[in-house]
Amino acid sequence: MTNMRKKPSFKKNFYEMQAWQEGKTVCGIDEVGRGCLAGPLVTAAVILPKNKTHRLLKDSKILTEAEREKAFSWIAAHCFYGIGILHPRIIDQRNIWQTTLLTMKKALVHLLSGCPEQPSAILVDAMPLKVDDTGYSHIQVHHFIKGESKSSSIAAASIVAKVSRDRLMKQLESVFPGYGFAEHKGYSTPRHKAAVRELGSTIIHRTSFLENPSLIFIEHDLEQQQTLC
Repeated sequence: MTNMRKKPSFKKNFYEMQAWQEGKTVCGIDEVGRGCLAGPLVTAAVILPKNKTHRLLKDSKILTEAEREKAFSWIAAHCFYGIGILHPRIIDQRNIWQTTLLTMKKALVHLLSGCPEQPSAILVDAMPLKVDDTGYSHIQVHHFIKGESKSSSIAAASIVAKVSRDRLMKQLESVFPGYGFAEHKGYSTPRHKAAVRELGSTIIHRTSFLENPSLIFIEHDLEQQQTLC
Protein backbone atom coordinates (compact mmCIF):
# COMPACT_ATOMS: atom_id res chain seq x y z
CA MET A 1 0.00 0.00 0.00
CA THR A 2 1.48 3.32 -1.09
CA ASN A 3 0.76 6.57 0.69
CA MET A 4 0.19 9.01 -2.20
CA ARG A 5 -0.95 11.98 -0.13
CA LYS A 6 1.13 15.13 -0.08
CA LYS A 7 3.42 15.01 2.93
CA PRO A 8 3.49 17.89 5.39
CA SER A 9 6.87 19.26 6.39
CA PHE A 10 8.49 17.31 9.19
CA LYS A 11 11.72 17.13 11.13
CA LYS A 12 14.54 14.89 9.99
CA ASN A 13 14.07 11.24 10.94
CA PHE A 14 10.42 11.75 11.84
CA TYR A 15 9.50 8.26 10.60
CA GLU A 16 12.57 6.67 12.18
CA MET A 17 11.85 8.21 15.58
CA GLN A 18 8.21 7.19 15.38
CA ALA A 19 9.16 3.58 14.61
CA TRP A 20 11.95 3.39 17.18
CA GLN A 21 9.64 4.56 19.94
CA GLU A 22 7.50 1.53 19.16
CA GLY A 23 10.48 -0.82 19.00
CA LYS A 24 10.25 -1.07 15.21
CA THR A 25 12.39 -0.08 12.21
CA VAL A 26 11.94 1.57 8.81
CA CYS A 27 13.56 0.94 5.44
CA GLY A 28 15.08 3.71 3.32
CA ILE A 29 15.46 3.41 -0.47
CA ASP A 30 17.40 5.55 -2.95
CA GLU A 31 19.05 5.25 -6.36
CA VAL A 32 22.17 6.45 -8.16
CA GLY A 33 22.90 6.80 -11.86
CA ARG A 34 19.63 7.92 -13.43
CA GLY A 35 21.29 10.63 -15.53
CA CYS A 36 24.27 8.62 -16.77
CA LEU A 37 25.00 7.80 -20.40
CA ALA A 38 26.62 4.51 -19.45
CA GLY A 39 26.55 1.93 -16.70
CA PRO A 40 23.77 0.32 -14.71
CA LEU A 41 21.20 1.93 -12.49
CA VAL A 42 21.94 1.02 -8.87
CA THR A 43 19.48 1.20 -5.99
CA ALA A 44 19.91 0.38 -2.31
CA ALA A 45 17.54 -0.35 0.54
CA VAL A 46 18.79 0.07 4.12
CA ILE A 47 17.40 -0.59 7.59
CA LEU A 48 19.19 1.25 10.37
CA PRO A 49 19.51 -0.30 13.83
CA LYS A 50 16.97 0.98 16.32
CA ASN A 51 17.92 4.31 17.92
CA LYS A 52 21.21 4.49 16.06
CA THR A 53 22.51 6.73 13.30
CA HIS A 54 25.80 8.29 12.22
CA ARG A 55 26.96 11.84 11.54
CA LEU A 56 27.92 10.94 7.96
CA LEU A 57 24.48 9.66 7.00
CA LYS A 58 23.82 12.53 4.61
CA ASP A 59 23.04 12.90 0.94
CA SER A 60 25.87 11.00 -0.78
CA LYS A 61 26.33 13.84 -3.28
CA ILE A 62 27.54 16.27 -0.60
CA LEU A 63 30.06 13.83 0.92
CA THR A 64 33.61 13.34 -0.25
CA GLU A 65 34.62 9.92 -1.56
CA ALA A 66 36.52 9.25 1.68
CA GLU A 67 33.46 10.19 3.74
CA ARG A 68 31.22 7.96 1.65
CA GLU A 69 33.58 5.03 2.11
CA LYS A 70 33.70 5.61 5.87
CA ALA A 71 29.90 5.85 6.05
CA PHE A 72 29.56 2.70 3.93
CA SER A 73 31.82 0.80 6.33
CA TRP A 74 29.62 1.85 9.25
CA ILE A 75 26.47 0.80 7.38
CA ALA A 76 27.98 -2.58 6.46
CA ALA A 77 28.89 -3.20 10.11
CA HIS A 78 25.63 -2.08 11.72
CA CYS A 79 22.77 -2.21 9.21
CA PHE A 80 20.84 -4.56 6.97
CA TYR A 81 20.97 -3.56 3.32
CA GLY A 82 20.12 -4.85 -0.13
CA ILE A 83 21.19 -3.69 -3.58
CA GLY A 84 19.33 -3.70 -6.90
CA ILE A 85 21.22 -3.40 -10.20
CA LEU A 86 19.78 -3.33 -13.70
CA HIS A 87 21.65 -3.30 -17.01
CA PRO A 88 21.40 -0.35 -19.42
CA ARG A 89 19.44 -2.57 -21.84
CA ILE A 90 16.60 -2.67 -19.33
CA ILE A 91 16.66 1.13 -19.26
CA ASP A 92 16.46 1.18 -23.06
CA GLN A 93 13.56 -1.26 -23.05
CA ARG A 94 11.50 0.12 -20.17
CA ASN A 95 12.66 3.80 -19.87
CA ILE A 96 14.50 5.27 -16.90
CA TRP A 97 11.38 5.93 -14.78
CA GLN A 98 10.09 2.36 -14.90
CA THR A 99 13.58 0.93 -14.48
CA THR A 100 14.12 3.03 -11.36
CA LEU A 101 10.93 1.67 -9.79
CA LEU A 102 11.85 -1.89 -10.76
CA THR A 103 15.37 -1.55 -9.35
CA MET A 104 14.04 -0.10 -6.11
CA LYS A 105 11.70 -3.05 -5.74
CA LYS A 106 14.58 -5.42 -6.46
CA ALA A 107 16.72 -3.84 -3.71
CA LEU A 108 13.81 -4.00 -1.28
CA VAL A 109 13.13 -7.69 -1.94
CA HIS A 110 16.84 -8.53 -1.62
CA LEU A 111 16.96 -6.74 1.72
CA LEU A 112 13.78 -8.09 3.28
CA SER A 113 14.31 -11.66 2.11
CA GLY A 114 17.36 -11.84 4.36
CA CYS A 115 16.29 -9.58 7.21
CA PRO A 116 14.92 -11.18 10.39
CA GLU A 117 12.55 -8.28 11.06
CA GLN A 118 10.25 -6.48 8.66
CA PRO A 119 10.11 -2.66 8.84
CA SER A 120 6.97 -0.80 9.81
CA ALA A 121 7.38 1.61 6.88
CA ILE A 122 9.30 2.05 3.63
CA LEU A 123 10.74 5.50 2.90
CA VAL A 124 11.57 6.36 -0.71
CA ASP A 125 13.32 9.37 -2.17
CA ALA A 126 10.80 11.01 -4.52
CA MET A 127 9.68 7.92 -6.48
CA PRO A 128 6.10 6.66 -5.92
CA LEU A 129 7.10 3.05 -5.34
CA LYS A 130 4.32 0.46 -5.19
CA VAL A 131 4.80 -2.93 -3.57
CA ASP A 132 1.32 -4.35 -4.12
CA ASP A 133 2.67 -7.22 -6.21
CA THR A 134 5.18 -8.36 -3.58
CA GLY A 135 4.89 -10.16 -0.28
CA TYR A 136 5.31 -6.81 1.47
CA SER A 137 2.11 -5.07 0.36
CA HIS A 138 1.07 -4.65 4.00
CA ILE A 139 3.97 -2.26 4.66
CA GLN A 140 3.13 1.40 4.20
CA VAL A 141 5.27 3.34 1.71
CA HIS A 142 6.07 7.06 2.07
CA HIS A 143 7.77 8.95 -0.73
CA PHE A 144 8.94 12.55 -0.55
CA ILE A 145 11.41 14.82 -2.30
CA LYS A 146 14.85 15.57 -0.85
CA GLY A 147 14.57 12.34 1.08
CA GLU A 148 18.30 12.16 1.81
CA SER A 149 18.07 15.34 3.91
CA LYS A 150 14.90 14.25 5.71
CA SER A 151 15.72 10.64 6.51
CA SER A 152 18.97 9.03 7.65
CA SER A 153 17.64 5.75 6.28
CA ILE A 154 17.30 7.20 2.78
CA ALA A 155 20.68 8.92 3.14
CA ALA A 156 22.24 5.57 4.05
CA ALA A 157 20.65 4.02 0.96
CA SER A 158 22.03 6.80 -1.23
CA ILE A 159 25.52 6.14 0.17
CA VAL A 160 25.34 2.38 -0.39
CA ALA A 161 24.07 2.89 -3.94
CA LYS A 162 26.68 5.53 -4.74
CA VAL A 163 29.66 3.61 -3.34
CA SER A 164 28.52 0.37 -4.98
CA ARG A 165 28.02 1.98 -8.39
CA ASP A 166 31.28 3.96 -8.26
CA ARG A 167 33.23 0.80 -7.43
CA LEU A 168 31.59 -1.00 -10.34
CA MET A 169 32.34 1.81 -12.80
CA LYS A 170 35.99 1.85 -11.70
CA GLN A 171 36.19 -1.87 -12.47
CA LEU A 172 34.64 -1.27 -15.89
CA GLU A 173 37.44 1.20 -16.69
CA SER A 174 39.76 -1.73 -17.43
CA VAL A 175 37.10 -3.57 -19.44
CA PHE A 176 36.32 -0.53 -21.61
CA PRO A 177 39.50 1.57 -21.68
CA GLY A 178 39.52 5.04 -23.18
CA TYR A 179 36.16 6.25 -21.90
CA GLY A 180 37.27 7.50 -18.48
CA PHE A 181 34.66 5.58 -16.50
CA ALA A 182 36.79 5.66 -13.35
CA GLU A 183 36.76 9.45 -13.54
CA HIS A 184 33.21 10.39 -14.53
CA LYS A 185 31.39 7.15 -13.60
CA GLY A 186 29.40 7.20 -16.84
CA TYR A 187 27.97 10.71 -16.57
CA SER A 188 27.69 12.97 -19.61
CA THR A 189 30.93 14.90 -19.26
CA PRO A 190 32.73 16.49 -22.23
CA ARG A 191 35.44 13.81 -22.03
CA HIS A 192 32.86 11.03 -22.04
CA LYS A 193 30.93 12.44 -24.99
CA ALA A 194 34.18 12.98 -26.91
CA ALA A 195 35.14 9.34 -26.27
CA VAL A 196 31.79 8.13 -27.58
CA ARG A 197 32.23 10.22 -30.75
CA GLU A 198 35.74 8.83 -31.27
CA LEU A 199 35.35 5.21 -30.13
CA GLY A 200 31.64 4.61 -30.51
CA SER A 201 29.35 3.22 -27.83
CA THR A 202 29.77 0.04 -25.76
CA ILE A 203 27.39 -2.58 -24.46
CA ILE A 204 27.10 -0.62 -21.20
CA HIS A 205 25.98 2.60 -22.89
CA ARG A 206 22.31 3.53 -22.83
CA THR A 207 21.31 3.60 -26.48
CA SER A 208 18.08 5.44 -25.76
CA PHE A 209 20.04 8.24 -24.10
CA LEU A 210 22.61 8.52 -26.89
CA GLU A 211 19.89 8.61 -29.55
CA ASN A 212 17.80 11.23 -27.77
CA PRO A 213 19.64 14.53 -27.20
CA SER A 214 16.97 15.66 -24.73
CA LEU A 215 18.11 12.90 -22.38
CA ILE A 216 21.72 14.08 -22.38
CA PHE A 217 22.68 16.77 -19.86
CA ILE A 218 24.74 18.79 -22.34
CA GLU A 219 25.16 21.94 -20.28
CA HIS A 220 25.92 20.36 -16.92
CA ASP A 221 29.35 19.46 -15.60
CA LEU A 222 29.93 16.32 -13.54
CA GLU A 223 29.19 17.91 -10.15
CA GLN A 224 25.97 19.50 -11.41
CA GLN A 225 24.81 16.26 -13.05
CA GLN A 226 25.27 14.28 -9.85
CA THR A 227 22.98 16.68 -8.01
CA LEU A 228 20.26 15.57 -10.43
CA CYS A 229 20.75 11.86 -9.86
